Amino acid sequence: MIQRTLGKTNFDIGVIGFGGIPIQRLPEDKAVSIVKLALEKGVNFIDSARAYGDSERLIGLALKGHNKKCFIATKSMSRTYDAMKKDLEISLKNFDCGVIDLYQFHLVKTKGQLDQIMGPDGAYRALKEAQEQGLVKEIGITSHDFDLINYALDTDYFSTIQFPYNIVESQGEALFKKAAKKNIGVIIMKPMAGGALDNGNLAIRYILENPNISVVIPGMDEEKQVEENLNAGINYIPLSEDEKDAIDKIKRELGTKFCRRCGYCLPCPQGIDIPAAFLMEGYFTRYDLTEWAQSRYDALPHKASECIECGACEPRCPYNLQIRDMLKDVALKLEKR
Repeated sequence: MIQRTLGKTNFDIGVIGFGGIPIQRLPEDKAVSIVKLALEKGVNFIDSARAYGDSERLIGLALKGHNKKCFIATKSMSRTYDAMKKDLEISLKNFDCGVIDLYQFHLVKTKGQLDQIMGPDGAYRALKEAQEQGLVKEIGITSHDFDLINYALDTDYFSTIQFPYNIVESQGEALFKKAAKKNIGVIIMKPMAGGALDNGNLAIRYILENPNISVVIPGMDEEKQVEENLNAGINYIPLSEDEKDAIDKIKRELGTKFCRRCGYCLPCPQGIDIPAAFLMEGYFTRYDLTEWAQSRYDALPHKASECIECGACEPRCPYNLQIRDMLKDVALKLEKR
């Protein structure tokens, strides 16, 4: 597989990593076999999170007896010192390892959240202490917000960033270029646009065309997905003109109905977190993570059905999405009760 260096970590990794979100819904033996197959095929970067159900523990089981170095990355939505210490302890137990290579702040949405993380009683202090104790090697950050990651890149606190990038979400390219100049590793999530794309080989090769990207982490829960996704990095072929035309067609077709989670639609007068509602609908519909997505949608303080169709959001959307109609669809799927 093609190898790239994960920024200042100086760790050489295969360009295709393993995204650990979907295995949480599989039986234990099936999940372990999927991870082991990926390892056998050359994957040496695995990403999980405390929020991904049983994912960490399942990956830990698969890694037992694996005799090649694998870069373990996980993340936590904890924002305080005490909460992060507890999450780190759980992660170490789940992976059954003495050190986690990369621990990331998961889904940071606002500068206020980042300020809390970086404060005296924030989660960053817990990870820095763990780093000094040899429990964590590197610290990273993940977000769907361009401005938040752009700000984080200027702080020099992080070894890696994780951000969405795919055929229909290219807004991060400026961030990746900036990160490369600062020698910060770039991890790509949502390569299949939350399941909206169905040609994994084409989608991943599109991402690999960008030299500023370190690794892409598609979620995999079937053997055929492992084979198809890894083949894109093992037998990499540059995109042909016909494939570029196909990509342009996909952009045109999905562009009018796909949320990039840029957040320009906010604030909603009714308090609806519009991008989060669309994100959970994507997980519910396309990832077959119905219970996981439903529980997170249920936790949102304001639901899609609270939309009064004022239309304040739509003129702000740079992609001209029909947000009001899309919110009706979310309510129909996730508020059936």
